[in-house]
Amino acid sequence: MTFKEKVCKLLEASLDSRPDLFLIECKVSIDNHISILLDGDEGVNLKSCVEISRQIEHNLDREIHDFSLEVASAGVGSPLQKTRQFLKNMGRKLRVEREAMPTLEGMLIDSNEHGFTLQWKQREPKPIGKGKITVTKSKTLSFNEIISAKVLVK
Repeated sequence: MTFKEKVCKLLEASLDSRPDLFLIECKVSIDNHISILLDGDEGVNLKSCVEISRQIEHNLDREIHDFSLEVASAGVGSPLQKTRQFLKNMGRKLRVEREAMPTLEGMLIDSNEHGFTLQWKQREPKPIGKGKITVTKSKTLSFNEIISAKVLVK
């Protein structure tokens, strides 16, 4: 078993004991720097990061492997990467960047394993007469057609 496989197995066991947390990313570099990025249904606190870090670190032998370990939570400005993150952020405003298309900003109103739906209000000319009216628009996007989606915090 390679060092990376051992780390992944330990991480999986640690997360099994914490169903409220989920893995965003796990990287093990050539020089054995372990970088783990977590998120949680109710967020991730420092105590949770320390707990996962200790469960991994205490099961790796420093006499055999020289390594460094970093366990962090996905920050507010981090792009959403997993379906579970979209579900967690229902009702929040997102900025979505798309390839060769205008950026969209709107309220996340629906999400499933294939994509998500944004809703926003915009001003448009009245169909008859002068002036503008406010209309509600929505767009359903698949995950593979976006470059990034970030929660807007204002």
